[in-house]
Amino acid sequence: MAIAAAAFPFLGPLPRRRLKQWWSARLVRVLGVTLHIRGGDDVAPGCLLVANHVSWLDIFIINAAWPAAFISKAEVRQWPLFGWLAVKSETVFLHRGSRGHAKVVNGEIAELLDDGQYVALFPEGTTTDGSTLHNFHGALLQPAIDAGALIQPLAIAYRLPDGRFTRAPAYDGDVSLGECLRAIVGERRIVARIDVAPALCTRETPDRKALAHTARAAILERIESA
Repeated sequence: MAIAAAAFPFLGPLPRRRLKQWWSARLVRVLGVTLHIRGGDDVAPGCLLVANHVSWLDIFIINAAWPAAFISKAEVRQWPLFGWLAVKSETVFLHRGSRGHAKVVNGEIAELLDDGQYVALFPEGTTTDGSTLHNFHGALLQPAIDAGALIQPLAIAYRLPDGRFTRAPAYDGDVSLGECLRAIVGERRIVARIDVAPALCTRETPDRKALAHTARAAILERIESA
């Protein structure tokens, strides 16, 4: 909060992203979470990061690897603390159900991608406990198609050190933020795995439904084998 309030207003985009990456990685470590990335060397700047959604922690593990501007539902802006941090961290807020606003947001996202920035979203539109995967909303991929940017699927899985599944980070159903946080710190150690699937070229496949299906299948395969 201190960095976002005191430093961000006086820094350019690149230093802000580096700071965001630094404190995201630090937060992950403080919570007792170890981040393991498989295949991360191939993630190109200016791509749309597409991941399954388990927890608010997803945002920080992605930022720890690739500091990104996130696409989020407008309601997040009103969340205590996290809403304020989201505003300060280049989050693009989407009013669901408004076609006019979606067009404006798509233009903002395309500009970020054209500028070589990472943009990240969770196309399920909701969270799960990490053991399953909802359908992907293809409309959210349109900005990448408009910008001719790559779509980079990321499979997120949370495991215990011995490889067993844990739902401790899950922020789903009726779980409150406090309950989720207590569950995370209640585990001595959690391993957050990001498995990077091959990137999808929107110039070769400019069909958002087909891209959503391919990205979902790639992520699901890696979740099931995590």
